[in-house]
Amino acid sequence: MLTSLPNLLTLSRIAVIPVIIGLFFLTGPWAAWTACGLFAAAAITDYLDGYLARVMDQTSPVGKFLDPIADKLLVAAVLFMLVAVDRLQGISVLPAVVILLREVLVSGLREFLASLQVGMPVSRLAKWKTTIQMSALGFLIVGDAGPATVPVAEIGMAGLWLAGVFTLVTGWDYMRAGWQHMMAPAPRRPARAPQPGGKTSTAG
Repeated sequence: MLTSLPNLLTLSRIAVIPVIIGLFFLTGPWAAWTACGLFAAAAITDYLDGYLARVMDQTSPVGKFLDPIADKLLVAAVLFMLVAVDRLQGISVLPAVVILLREVLVSGLREFLASLQVGMPVSRLAKWKTTIQMSALGFLIVGDAGPATVPVAEIGMAGLWLAGVFTLVTGWDYMRAGWQHMMAPAPRRPARAPQPGGKTSTAG
């Protein structure tokens, strides 16, 4: 199932990360716009792979494993590079830190809930957060290479702060839902049937 179309789209999202990182080190508007175009295409595959997997009935454990990892790798790489080239600096780094910490939190919660065989569905607000976050990162990638009449960097910064607020809200919602399962009493094991002679069975 690794070579199915949905999984190939997910893998392409991971494969494009080194190219986007390399473009940050090149000068000229073409590099910024190319990086933005690749990032936008990768963000679109985030929607397409899940949609195609459902429509084509090609959902698989590999896809469920790779899809959230690809998203987190892409976002983390871009945030780190924006800091590295000083497009995010000072207090503007805070929403980036919040976004990264939330991703770590949600990953830990998903792993914990998976051990309990409990799913954690994506909320509508979380989907809005992702849309705003990806749009903001696209604007920030372009930065000063954008049209002089459009405050591209400022739009991206405002979007990143808004995504940071949504990140806090959705992170709290996920944490609250996960906490209920953490605090739930452990299921009691059934009593073992006594054996003749007063011994209890230990066979399993």
